[in-house]
Amino acid sequence: MASLIERYSYTYAPFIKTSYKSDEAIFRTTYTKTWFAVLAVLLVFAPFFLGDFLLYFLAGLGVAIISVMGLNILTGYTGLISLGHGAFVGVGAYTCAILINELHVPFYLAIVLGGLFTALIGVAIGVPALRIKGLYLAIATLAFQFIAVYVFVNWESMTGGGNGMNVPAPRFGSLVLSEHIHFYYIVLFYLVVGLWMAKNLFRSKFGRALMAIRDNDVSAEVAGIPVFRYKILSFVISSLYAGVAGGLYAILLRSVTPDTFGLDRAIEYLAMVIIGGMGTVLGSILGAAFLFSIPEFLTWAVGLLSKLSSSPGEIVILLSPLKLMILGFLIMFFIHVEPTGLAGIWRRIRDYLRIWPLPYV
Repeated sequence: MASLIERYSYTYAPFIKTSYKSDEAIFRTTYTKTWFAVLAVLLVFAPFFLGDFLLYFLAGLGVAIISVMGLNILTGYTGLISLGHGAFVGVGAYTCAILINELHVPFYLAIVLGGLFTALIGVAIGVPALRIKGLYLAIATLAFQFIAVYVFVNWESMTGGGNGMNVPAPRFGSLVLSEHIHFYYIVLFYLVVGLWMAKNLFRSKFGRALMAIRDNDVSAEVAGIPVFRYKILSFVISSLYAGVAGGLYAILLRSVTPDTFGLDRAIEYLAMVIIGGMGTVLGSILGAAFLFSIPEFLTWAVGLLSKLSSSPGEIVILLSPLKLMILGFLIMFFIHVEPTGLAGIWRRIRDYLRIWPLPYV
């Protein structure tokens, strides 16, 4: 028993919080610092050993994480439902493309300006929309989704209409960044900055105010929190993330078309938030990674079944709607069975391993 107590004291002493500062630290233990350092090394050096497909996949995943993080700030942390997030991503993408094509703005500055312009649009939409809540807010943002897509399609002189716009390869001085590894590092930079900002936001008084509004906006207002102002702040930050993600999409895809930012994309972002776990940075990462991988897995499965079948055309036709069916099933499953999402599952596994085997002694 004495040896067990000594083992417990040695192993779990780093997890004991002795001050508010230690409780709010991003990396609370040497263990987490070590694993973060290992992850950072892998993210920086692993691309040199990966093929073009994996680099392109990881770059697209990074953009999706930024988009989902923006929606999670609005929905998961503040409790405001939005069905127009795909439109905000589209605004950022078109703004970035126009700045690069028409004004020849450097791509890294065009991405940031696209995010800022999208944030301004978020203010314009959020001020009237946030005077309502619940289902009515969802319908208001859905209306903006339809309006934005209509503008993308019909304002041909600015957006190129249904054909969209082409975006040239980004340049950094005289260097043309046209390789997949270049896109990977561009996305990685904005992803690290975005996640760092989000993590620090929710360690501040602003983030705690947003979570108080999510739990009970009436109680938050009684406690002295200017609820409407903080809701607008949440909408602006969410739109900023969406705009930056849209600019990265424009750079990554080298083109911008209205079909990329339809209602199905907005629903997909919301599903990533729900499945990953609302109100967590980790949930944004896990949800985006999980759902972003499904189409690739289904493509592989359909290709395999097509080779094994005597009528591959019928297999493709039958399994084409499978992505939407799986998406709907996963949303229902996580809402009813696991409302905390993949992040909640991971937390339980982590806590179990942290205290094992003491509960069974």
